[in-house]
Amino acid sequence: MKNLSAFLIILLLISAGAALADNADPPESVVTEAVEELEVRRAIDLEASDTPEDEGGSVSLTWLMETEGVTPDSLGVMRSDPFGGEEHITTLPVGTVMYRDQSANNGTEYNYWVVSYLGGTIEACSDRAVAISSAQWIYRGRIGMLIILFLIMAVIIYYIEIGKRGKELFIREIAGLTAVDDAVGRATEMGKPVLFIPGIMDMDNIQTIASIVILGRVARKTAEYGSPLLVPTCRSVVMSVAQEIVKEGYLQAGRSDAYNKENIQYLTDDQFGYAAGVDGIMVREKPAAIFLLGCFYAESLILAETGRSVGAIQIAGTAMPSQIPFFVAACDYTLIGEELFAASAYLSREPKLLGSLKGQDAGKLFFLILIIVGVIAASIGDFWSPMKSVAEFLRNLVTVN
Repeated sequence: MKNLSAFLIILLLISAGAALADNADPPESVVTEAVEELEVRRAIDLEASDTPEDEGGSVSLTWLMETEGVTPDSLGVMRSDPFGGEEHITTLPVGTVMYRDQSANNGTEYNYWVVSYLGGTIEACSDRAVAISSAQWIYRGRIGMLIILFLIMAVIIYYIEIGKRGKELFIREIAGLTAVDDAVGRATEMGKPVLFIPGIMDMDNIQTIASIVILGRVARKTAEYGSPLLVPTCRSVVMSVAQEIVKEGYLQAGRSDAYNKENIQYLTDDQFGYAAGVDGIMVREKPAAIFLLGCFYAESLILAETGRSVGAIQIAGTAMPSQIPFFVAACDYTLIGEELFAASAYLSREPKLLGSLKGQDAGKLFFLILIIVGVIAASIGDFWSPMKSVAEFLRNLVTVN
């Protein structure tokens, strides 16, 4: 009996050992062989094409990833040119399915392929795709603005043509420009000079250019009336241009002998040094008329208050929003913003300039109406879907993608 019990115990121990052996992990060599049987996932369905509606130099790549296999560490985009040179463009994280090559040369045929990295080595490679980069003439995302531009151009040409035919083009009266003749006449009656200040910026500033245009008109009037014209400048180039403009004005008035080059002076490039120099001229010469037209900054109120203290009639103009309140407070007339730029058309009455000005005003009116209609359509569109469609159309018309 004892022998039978010992036999059963030994049999149970052998059975338990066999069961434990079945549940144990397989040998490492077996696991490695199983892994090696699975291939690394690669990119498939690779497509390469010229990036649409761009200026060239770009190729767009898209692909998919295999769903079975070992996940790679990263992806690499490779490229070769017709001369046989191969280069690695970039490394991308796993999961990326598109890339845009911004370093392509227009007209060159490139071969692209995507490689899969695992452990720092290339383990899989996609098929190759060919593409050639080129520039496009039309960008469809701006067709709406192109149409609007052509419409405004047509309106400008229309106004120019009717102006050439002799039709009077109405422009509202600008008080500051209408008062130019009165200001110069007042200086002549008092026997005092006219002071013209063209701002503190150089000739590359559009406000300085607009100021110099008005200076030509003032120079002709001072030549006709026989009043001295003083033009202190802050830039040497502005001084040279002002001298030529004033000289031309005196020639047109038939008073070239009255032109005095020394009255157009260069003071200094320093902002407040220039302001101090101009204030000194005001106090010494006591001009009867002062023109402050151009680009001004913190010195604007210093100049305007000094001019007011000597009793001069002052006509100011600038496109600097922060300085306009000071001119309005201290000067008799102020050209606000675009009035300064409209001065050349207003004073010369040249059909081309007037037509351009009228065309620009028509364009502004068009955009104003477009904004109002768009706001109304967007507001009503929350309750009535057809108006929402109108709002979307107007938004797409003026949106630059």
